[in-house]
This record gives sequence, structure tokens and C-alpha cells, in this order.
Amino acid sequence: MKTRSLATVLLAATLPLAGCIKDFWQVTPVVCTTNCSTVSSGVFYILNSNAGQVEIAGYSIVSGTLTALTGSPYTLTTGPHAIAVAPNNSFLYVSTQSGIYLYAIGAGGALKLASTTPIFTDFAAYSMQVDATGSWLVEASGAGYLYAIPISPSTGLATGAVQQISLAGIAPRQLAISPDETNVFVALGGTGTEVIPFAALKANPLPNSVSAPIAVKSAGGAAVSVAVDPHNQILFIGETAGVSGTNNGVLRAFLYSSLGGTPAEVTGSPYASGGLTPVSILPAASGAYVYVANATVSNSSTGSIAEFALTVSGTAYSLTALSSTASTGVSPADLAEDSTGSVVLLVNSGGGPDLDVYSFDTTTPGKLDPALTAATGTDPVGALAIAATP
Repeated sequence: MKTRSLATVLLAATLPLAGCIKDFWQVTPVVCTTNCSTVSSGVFYILNSNAGQVEIAGYSIVSGTLTALTGSPYTLTTGPHAIAVAPNNSFLYVSTQSGIYLYAIGAGGALKLASTTPIFTDFAAYSMQVDATGSWLVEASGAGYLYAIPISPSTGLATGAVQQISLAGIAPRQLAISPDETNVFVALGGTGTEVIPFAALKANPLPNSVSAPIAVKSAGGAAVSVAVDPHNQILFIGETAGVSGTNNGVLRAFLYSSLGGTPAEVTGSPYASGGLTPVSILPAASGAYVYVANATVSNSSTGSIAEFALTVSGTAYSLTALSSTASTGVSPADLAEDSTGSVVLLVNSGGGPDLDVYSFDTTTPGKLDPALTAATGTDPVGALAIAATP
């Protein structure tokens, strides 16, 4: 999906012009040194959020070297919340404290600001995604609404009236559009996870009202992340305080086919995430593995990535935790898989490093191997979200 962003940092810093380029700073290439001299990737974009570096940093990895895109980093006027790439790989959307801005993606992934005027002026667009048709930008707002913004697949611009529906809470953490374009899911903290029917081919894709959210597993818990596997089989929800024990975060798995009625959890769900706060879920494009980034782990100054194998037998599904766990920097915030399917990307909002890159182990299926680490600016940068081109 690549889509997915959680905004927890609100900044007051302002800069004179959206989209101007910082000519005075360029990333120092970082060379991969551990069995990864041939690791390469597609283009990806990172939101840096700390004052003085409120920007989009764009990269690709070429033969083990992190390489900045032409013109990167791209300065933002105000603190960012979320980022999303259109499925046709032509446009990138960035939500900020002053609204949602549109960038055109040019040769090699370089960005050009389409207009200094935001295409939509929601100041709290905490998570957003472009649907598969490229006709809707869907965003979950801290104002308590889900917005469906009509956009042109050819220009990226907003084209008509925005539709909205009230959410069950005002603390959206993350949203995901199902690959079959029939549902939008919003993790709403302690309120649970809302399931909202979505009809991309209609002029008004959202319903007039929705049913009650999927409640959190345990009292005091919070839904903090959400994702759907690429084959529309499983809805994944990351929750805090889902089980007893020190690291009580969980990954919940629901049968996608059950969501039109009473949501049914997969046998064995919830699964311990290995940490306290499972902030990002990445179902691999292969459909065989699921990765969960834990922002906090008990008795550790860094986070972790739990690794699961998804097994399908007829109509039965199950998850199995792999024996391996990937180490991360401080406060992991967002996961993405690059367009080539070669690497998994992770940004850490607390740094140490800002960016972790993992390759897929060639011996143990599903295992992630550290391949590259890098700063995405002059630390601290507060890298809070990442999006890879399709």
C-alpha cells in the first residue's frame, strides 16, 4: 500500500515557500556493507518533521548506495502529517498543518510542487491514501471526519465536491483502502477500528452512515494501525494492551469475507506483536508474510519488527510468528515495501538511524536482514512517514 502514515508530531515552524529546494544540503551517500552490495530499490519519499527540516526527502538505492533524488530535499511550509503516492506514479500528496499539497512526480522520481495553494485545506489530515482508480484521495481527519476528495487521474488536482462522513472518534491513527476498493478501514485509538463501505466508481463513494466500529480487544487498549493483505483475505489491526504481559501489543487478524456481517477473527488471533505499540503493519506484496513495527519495546531503547508467515489452506488462514525479529532504531513510525519488492523500508521518528533498510534473507523465507542504515537529514529530523512509488 503502500500507503500508510501516522502523525503524532505537530510543529509550529513555518518556512517562506512550499516546494523550494534546499540547495545548501545534500545527503551523503551511505554504502551498504553487509552482504548487500547489489541491493537496489525503487523511489521512495520520507517526511522529516523537526523544525528547520520540515521537508520531503526523496531517495532510491542503487547498488547498495542511498542516492538522493534530483532537488531533494523539498521544503514544506508547515509541519507534515502524512504522505501518499498515486497508483499511476505521477503524483504525490502531502498533508500539512496548512492543508494537502500536490506534487508532480517527474523523471527519476524528482518532485515539482503543482501549486502553492493546497488542494484541500483540512489542517488535521492524519492519514490518507489514493484509491486504485486514482480518482479519490481518501483522508482521515482529526476533526472527526473521513473525507473522499475527487481528483483527476491525469492532473492530480481536485475536481469536484468533497464527500464526508463522521467517524466514531476524533483520534484517527491510520487508514487503509482495501485492494478490492469496497472498504475503507480507520484505526481510531480507544474507539476501535471503523469499517466504512467504499464505492470508487460512484459519484458519492461513501455511505450516509456506518455500523459500530470493531471494538478493541481489551479495555484500555487502542487501535493504532490497520492494513489489508494484497489478496483481500485478511484485515490486520495493530492494538496496544491486547494481551497480558510486559510487551502487550497485538496483531489482530480478521477474515475479510466476514466484514459485511459480524467480523470473525482468524483462529489464533490476537498474536503478540513483541512490543507495546504496533504502529505500522506491512503485508508483503507476495501475500505470504506480514511485518509489524513496534514503536516501543519493554526494557529496550529501540523498537523492533515482528515477522509472521501467512498460511492459507482452503478457506482457513493462520499466522505463524517467525523465530527472527528485526532490530530497528528509536521509535519506529512507518513501514513500506519498495516497488521492486527487493527491500523493506522503515523510518524511525526518534532516529538512531532515521532510515532502516532490510533485504529478504535468501535462506530463511520471510526473514529480514539489515542492509543499510542512514540519516535522512541533519539529526534530529523526526522522520515520521514513508511512501514508496508503486
